Amino acid sequence: MQIQTTSTLQLDWTGDALAIGLWENQTELTTVLAQLDSKLEGIIQELISETEFTGKVNSTAVTRVGGNSQIRKLILVGLGEESKATLDTIRRATAAIARVAKAEKIKTLGISLPVIGDNPSLTAQVITEGLILTLHQDKRFKSEQKPEEELKLTAVSLLGLGEQAAAIEKAEHICAGVILARELVAAPANVVNPITMAEKALEISQKYGLELEVLEKSECEALGMGAFLGVAKASDLPPKFIHLTYKPTGTPKRKLAIIGKGLTFDSGGLNIKGVGSGIETMKMDMGGAAATFGAAQAIGALKPDVEVHFITAVTENMISGKAMHPGDILTASNGKTIEVNNTDAEGRLTLADALVFAEKLGVDAMVDLATLTGACVVALGDHISGLWSTAPEITKEILAAAELAGEKFWEMPLEDDYFEGLKSPLADFKNTGPRAGGAITAALFLKQFVKETPWVHLDIAGPVWADQDHGVNSAGATGFPVRTLVNWVCNS
Repeated sequence: MQIQTTSTLQLDWTGDALAIGLWENQTELTTVLAQLDSKLEGIIQELISETEFTGKVNSTAVTRVGGNSQIRKLILVGLGEESKATLDTIRRATAAIARVAKAEKIKTLGISLPVIGDNPSLTAQVITEGLILTLHQDKRFKSEQKPEEELKLTAVSLLGLGEQAAAIEKAEHICAGVILARELVAAPANVVNPITMAEKALEISQKYGLELEVLEKSECEALGMGAFLGVAKASDLPPKFIHLTYKPTGTPKRKLAIIGKGLTFDSGGLNIKGVGSGIETMKMDMGGAAATFGAAQAIGALKPDVEVHFITAVTENMISGKAMHPGDILTASNGKTIEVNNTDAEGRLTLADALVFAEKLGVDAMVDLATLTGACVVALGDHISGLWSTAPEITKEILAAAELAGEKFWEMPLEDDYFEGLKSPLADFKNTGPRAGGAITAALFLKQFVKETPWVHLDIAGPVWADQDHGVNSAGATGFPVRTLVNWVCNS
């Protein structure tokens, strides 16, 4: 699919279908739209009347245009209230247009949407993101690979935005990172495992010029990573501690770390997940690592002047005669001892050693992301990630990056009093606390492995997977929050 911007307006564009955005309860057509309506013999007003189209957000209407017209079909998309418009209004409107274009087998498409914030570059970027991410389909595991349909969307013109090739290229790099994360999360555990994750890291490093360090089990033992290795020891597959580094040419203006939870399958260990617990979805418990890889690829392509370390401790959480037991005491690489009262709270154990490793790199700030707790999903639902932080200034940066990305986060409290629930009579603390406030105590557990570095924890358990189409996400893996991470780095 070729995407390009053009100064051509609706009146002069020719192609299969023209998509136009309208504000909610817009009573009169603009001058240009009124002229187009006249040129099309009143078809815009007719479509609005016949479908009772009001411009409600993401609503659509489509009709065929007469044979002598410059276009074959007309698509209207609702933008909602103009006073509430954001960049994500345009991104999601584009998603609605893309789904109509696919259903109608459009080959060439013109899109005319408002410029948000007097910024045609960002507007072009989010339209491009909306198109690519909405139309992405993962059919790798279908036994019959059907040939591409003869009629498919091959060319898109973004009308009235001038020359925005750089914005489109940036969006394409970001989307490629999102799609990588989606495809890693969606792949089953017999395809994506610690070994293949290390291979993918090598591929990224070679293609995009990143440095790569993969610590094997013996090297992790030498570093005292008892928490990570406690989880890993039940698996027949070797653990891989993966460290990718992007370094810009010249002196970086900042050093950052992104740490992703990398459980390629989570059985729950000896606290095994039962029927109805979602065990069949536990291939996606490496959603944090997948997004970390996706961000690494995008940043390697975009080349900002910031040094970034991408870290993930990758393993499976399995059951065997070697498995850690409930009640075992592990020693993490910072010397802290942990009583394991639940082997199904394994992600925080792997992150513990990853956080210690990251802080020793002397970074200016670090963010970890993990499909960590069901409690966060209960609190915030499927579309919002929880955010905990020791650094208000980094929180502001992440939230600003998320606003630009159209990804949602909600800051949660690091309530120190809740740490009482993690206290152990035998070790420094346990790995889980009471059921109440479970996402908060998980964050407090991780906090024990960060000394001074400004730190943000993202619990992404809900948004990494969509059960049905929503915005730019089709049902399945979403690639959340690659766009936020890339924006954070590039805007640092």
